[in-house]
Amino acid sequence: MLTAEQTAIIKATVPILESGGETLTTHFYKIMLGEYPQVRPLFNQAHQASGTQPRALANSVLAYARNIDKLQELGPLAAQIVNKHVALQVLPEHYPIVGTCLLRAIREVLGPDIATNAVIDAWGAAYQQLADILIGAEAAQYDKLAAAPGGWRGARSFRVARKEAESAEITSFYLEPADGQPIIDFTPGQYLGLRLVIEGQEVRRNYSLSAAPNGQSYRISVKREQGGLVSTFLHDRIREGSLLDVFPPAGEFVLQDGTSPLVLISGGIGVTPTLAMAEAALAKGERDVVFLHYARDRRVHAFGKTLTGWAARYPQFRHFTILEHGGEGEAPMSGRPAIEHLQNWLPAGLDCDVYFLGPKPFMAAIKRFLSALGLPDERRRYEFFGPAEALD
Repeated sequence: MLTAEQTAIIKATVPILESGGETLTTHFYKIMLGEYPQVRPLFNQAHQASGTQPRALANSVLAYARNIDKLQELGPLAAQIVNKHVALQVLPEHYPIVGTCLLRAIREVLGPDIATNAVIDAWGAAYQQLADILIGAEAAQYDKLAAAPGGWRGARSFRVARKEAESAEITSFYLEPADGQPIIDFTPGQYLGLRLVIEGQEVRRNYSLSAAPNGQSYRISVKREQGGLVSTFLHDRIREGSLLDVFPPAGEFVLQDGTSPLVLISGGIGVTPTLAMAEAALAKGERDVVFLHYARDRRVHAFGKTLTGWAARYPQFRHFTILEHGGEGEAPMSGRPAIEHLQNWLPAGLDCDVYFLGPKPFMAAIKRFLSALGLPDERRRYEFFGPAEALD
């Protein structure tokens, strides 16, 4: 429990975090990943190199400091962190490592004049408070997943029953439990965690489930990223019959119940969770579904046959595919995201729930268009692949 004095110290450090938080978190990751190899599998090194992971952590630390005396104001941040941790199997023993490295980074970056013993003690107490909250929430989630029908704890072996190329960049992997036992259902929009060993090094990654739950198998669809360690390994080295260690489904960006028209907008590999959402919504038959997908060109455009099949089968389904380099006069349409697309294709009166995801610039544009059209915040939802960032 933080004292009133410690709370005041934390709030007093907000201006420092606003101006130098990313420098602090970059140094923190340098210490932790350099000196504690046991936590390296939990972090994507590409996100470290690009700066998105330190930036995301800096924003989270800043939000925590700003709301240290009113944690309920953090909103969905805590749930996002818990779900990411559960998907990668972050455990209580990892937290002391993080705390040690964070306090050391504060001392070394801020220096003794600012990072006094009182400041370090306050941040130590603040970190422990947050750690206790997260550990408790994660333990409850692990217990829930283990107790659910078909659920499990930790890693479970799954066999790649089928591997299917969806485009020049995207391949789907159909995963069935090696033990032949039932598997837990998931909510469309969630993702699976994978544990792999590549060149002797353990790595972990999350991949969205790209088909609705069926009780027998899962499907993930993976884009080959240029220079991507794990995506390249999956595309080139994993075959039908290969075994993969899989963690239970997690994620809070999920399809909510409702009867209002559903609008799903995706860019590139952002299509994967929207496929599961659309399939589940169409099966229930309670709402119209509008599906907008943007891709670079025909070569990388995936799941076109799936969308065409749904359109033929379900009268309440409409889909629009826009290719940046599609060629004039060809179908799908050519172009880039534009507000006119939403004006023309969203339901009249904007009585709809909109889910969107894809590359950050794409999502920023879609969010800007929806705001300009007047869609209320509570009717739009989005998620980042990787560390969360600001869209505004």
